[in-house]
Amino acid sequence: MARPLGADDRPFDPEGLTVLAPGAPPDAALGARVVLGRWWRRFARNPGAVFGLAVFLAIIAMAVFAPVLAPYDPLAQGVGKPLDRPSVAHWAGTDSFGRDILSRIIYGARVALIVGIVSVTLAMVIGVTLGLISGYYGGIVDVVIMRVMDGLFAFPIIILAIAMMAVMGFGVRNVIIAVAVGFIAPFARVTRGDVLAVKEEPYIEAARLTGVRSLTIIFRHVLPNVLAPIIVQGALRVSGAIITESGLSFLGLGPPPPTPAWGRMIAEGQTFIVMAPHVATIPGIALMLAIVALNLLGDGVRDTLDPRMRR
Repeated sequence: MARPLGADDRPFDPEGLTVLAPGAPPDAALGARVVLGRWWRRFARNPGAVFGLAVFLAIIAMAVFAPVLAPYDPLAQGVGKPLDRPSVAHWAGTDSFGRDILSRIIYGARVALIVGIVSVTLAMVIGVTLGLISGYYGGIVDVVIMRVMDGLFAFPIIILAIAMMAVMGFGVRNVIIAVAVGFIAPFARVTRGDVLAVKEEPYIEAARLTGVRSLTIIFRHVLPNVLAPIIVQGALRVSGAIITESGLSFLGLGPPPPTPAWGRMIAEGQTFIVMAPHVATIPGIALMLAIVALNLLGDGVRDTLDPRMRR
């Protein structure tokens, strides 16, 4: 639900408890703490969301401190016997080249997070911009942009990403671009729908009548009032981006070997699924845990920011 701005362009608190005052830093800081504290209490009422946040922070820490946490070099071959089962020396066992699986999982978190976060951020910037322009200006601009978005929607994300990777080649950067293109349309559609409602509000019409430029209205009045659903979409799409990256890696279209990527590790392990099931199942469990945690976190963010979900 859109929230109107006050006469001094300050957003009213949705529960009427605080109004952030730019001219009074102590009061503004206090108001921000009250709002953030209320959001956290609402978020913390959802145990699944708290679990998802904890796992997500653990994955971030694992990726950032990978050189410290990984017991072996993830690219080093022969650190153990090939296809060795989990043991004290190798907690997750080794793969067919004798590489430590746990070390490769830890470093693989870097690829997953980089692709997931950067691709969604890139898609959000482009999609939200297109959605703002389409919804606010309407007319032929709206028709052209939305037909292009419909064309992107016509292709499943994984198929579109495979086609783009076949053209651009391997590499993390190309994976990010391919995944981002597939997520532009959802952000554009969500943003456009909210802008169509917000731009009819009286305070938007008042800004137009006073001669405020369209770009100023879009970024100062419209965007802040459609930001909550965009943030929710971003939180929910990160898991989809990681799944897409893993799917591309599984098919051999992701980062080139020997770069550790969860999808490629699962693909390499499927050959030995009978004699050494841990080679594929342990990276699969890591991927599953990350996706479930991100989905729970996204649901928690949605419940926190969406007024209709408040209890």
